[in-house]
This record gives sequence, C-alpha cells and structure tokens, in this order.
Amino acid sequence: MIKREELVKIGRFGKPHGVKGEIVFTFTGNSFEHSECPFFICDIDGIFVPFRIDDYRLTSGTAGLVRLKNLDSDDKARFLSNREIYFPGKYLIPTSGDVPTWNYFTGFTVIDEHSGTVGRIAGVEESTLNTLFIIDTNIAEILIPAAEEMIAFIDEDKKELHVALPEGLLELP
Repeated sequence: MIKREELVKIGRFGKPHGVKGEIVFTFTGNSFEHSECPFFICDIDGIFVPFRIDDYRLTSGTAGLVRLKNLDSDDKARFLSNREIYFPGKYLIPTSGDVPTWNYFTGFTVIDEHSGTVGRIAGVEESTLNTLFIIDTNIAEILIPAAEEMIAFIDEDKKELHVALPEGLLELP
C-alpha cells in the first residue's frame, strides 16, 4: 500500500487532449524532467493509485501531454482531470541549486529592450499551460510569458531580467 508520507506532490492533471486518452499535466520545477519514475500516482477516494506512463511529450518547461496505460479515451482521461499528481520521494533526483525555477525571478525588475522598464515581477502564474510572470507596473498588473527565448540576459546583482518581448505585447488589453 502506498502511504502519503512516501509521496511528493509534483503537479496536477488538466483537461483531456483529443480523443485517444491523452491528458494535459503540469509539474513544478524540474521534478518531472529529472525523474526515472515510470508512473504517476493520484489520490482516488483516499487511496493512492499508480498509473503507468505509456508515453508523454513536454509542451513547455512545466507542462506536457501524457498517455497512461489503459486510459484510451477522453472519457477515461477526464476521470483524472484536476487531480494532483504524486511521485514516490525515492524517484526524485536532487538537482543542483544552480538551476533556478521561474519563481526565482520574483522581485526582479523586467526591462524590455524596446520599451524600457516594464515593472517588477510580483509572482508567477503556473495554472495555465504556459507559465506567466505577473508584473506590477505601479498602474496595473500585467502578464507576460515566462519563456527562455524572450530572455536577453539576467543581471543577478541588480535583480534585473532583460527581455526581448514581441512587438505589441505590452499594448494588449
């Protein structure tokens, strides 16, 4: 029997994707990418149940699509929607502290190469498929994608995140 104290929460299932049983999942930090665990564990009515991973593909640094053994339709996958995902702690590989997560940048000032200072990162929104920075502009909060390809450079001493945002992104309502 699987016990709660042996488990570490690593993410959450989202909605089914397509009709073949794939389901969206999000995971925190690099817990999933660096693990050798062949299954996800979910709490089903107080019992921790393992689901073997047949295949998966990552869609971002914190999200992906997974197909689980014996879940071959969207109806079967829907059963797992919004359930938390766990791994046994023994499968999590400790990573070096040198690899920051997006939350590391909370408090950094965002400076766009075209628009100048955008604002300060107040937090990170990870509930969507794409991770977003919540930026406090002193006028309102705005959301911008947290994407490596948009980062020009990082000045850790000054706590500045220099970005190259797509033209017009800051003008969106």
